[in-house]
Amino acid sequence: MTNPVLHGPDETPARKTDPNDKRRRILRTRDAMNREEIMGFRWLTSACALALAVVIGASAAEAQQVQHKWRLQTAVPSASIYFELLKKFGDRVDKMSAGRIKIEVLPDGAIVPAFEILDAVDKNVVEAGYAWTHYWSGKHPAAGLFSNPMAGAGVGMDQLSHIAWLFEGGGYDLYRKLFSDVLKLNVEPLMVQPMGPDPLGWFKRPIADTADFKKLKYRSPPGITGEIFKEMGIAAVAMPGGEIVPAAQRGTIDAAEWIGPADDLNLGLHTVWKFYYLQGLHQSTDVGEVLINKSVWNKLSPDLQEIMRAAAMASMTETYTYNVYRNALAIVKLRDEFKVQILDTPRDFFPEFVRATNVVLDRYAGKDPFFKQVLDSQRKFAQTVVPYWTKILDLYSNLGNAALQTGAVGGKK
Repeated sequence: MTNPVLHGPDETPARKTDPNDKRRRILRTRDAMNREEIMGFRWLTSACALALAVVIGASAAEAQQVQHKWRLQTAVPSASIYFELLKKFGDRVDKMSAGRIKIEVLPDGAIVPAFEILDAVDKNVVEAGYAWTHYWSGKHPAAGLFSNPMAGAGVGMDQLSHIAWLFEGGGYDLYRKLFSDVLKLNVEPLMVQPMGPDPLGWFKRPIADTADFKKLKYRSPPGITGEIFKEMGIAAVAMPGGEIVPAAQRGTIDAAEWIGPADDLNLGLHTVWKFYYLQGLHQSTDVGEVLINKSVWNKLSPDLQEIMRAAAMASMTETYTYNVYRNALAIVKLRDEFKVQILDTPRDFFPEFVRATNVVLDRYAGKDPFFKQVLDSQRKFAQTVVPYWTKILDLYSNLGNAALQTGAVGGKK
């Protein structure tokens, strides 16, 4: 009961101050502030996550966009198996780059003639081109040593040992130096298609020896190869692949080489001549190249440049295996269906060709320091590799001949 003496009639007794009240008020205030901070942090986190998702999504979308679209002008007709393989190369680059590089492969003559491809790439008339380095022998004689060193550089290198020189013996550095420092062209080169050895070729009549060969007018590759045939006394003339059959039909030439059985079949050489000599030394090794305008190449990010290199190396392997099987199938078809006579090259041709090769190569080495540098590199490499590799090739030659002699292959068992 309230004491009216101590308190007025309307007053209530003063409450004692609870020290915990202040603490509770502080905690309630702090909790409210924490809730606001947490909500703010959550909002900020959500906003950042959304922004990051937008950036990642944009980057992914950008990666899917075509950033580089090239035309690749080739020196082969669309019927060529190497045109087909180049389209596979383009598809591989497309997939590996997630669509950032698109390559349109064009046949011989679509934009420029075959022998003008290098200049067209240099001037960016086309972004990329395909041919063989020996096509540029008119610009520098050493060009032929990279795509097809004749008679294995005169020291017996075959296709595989030549590729080993390119990738293990310092050849690729010299190859790039040819375009950048010697020719001073705005071009980035990539080796893509090993296709040798090339047959001696197609003849309008059989030849018994090299003397018979000298009576004929022969289509040979351009550059030093043609000079070697001329050194032997053979009337050699160069022309693009698409002109060979028409020239044969007109009687302008009496014999010709192109690439190999599968491609020769597609080109139609069997329709004009029926005598096919399978062993040739003029291109015992033969490698096709892709040339890319250097300014176009420099626009590629490092990962895309590495993708191009990896795709080129994959194409080397694919072409090698493709050649073995497709050429074997073509020989069977040429022999059985089209009645082509598959003949061995006269034995006296080989020493005569090697002799002429070394005469011509040494002549150029005496005149040009870069030519000598490349040739010396190949010959030094061959000193180590050829003795070993020849023994390995003997093994497989003996193995194959044993299988033929026993009837395991090539006949009824």
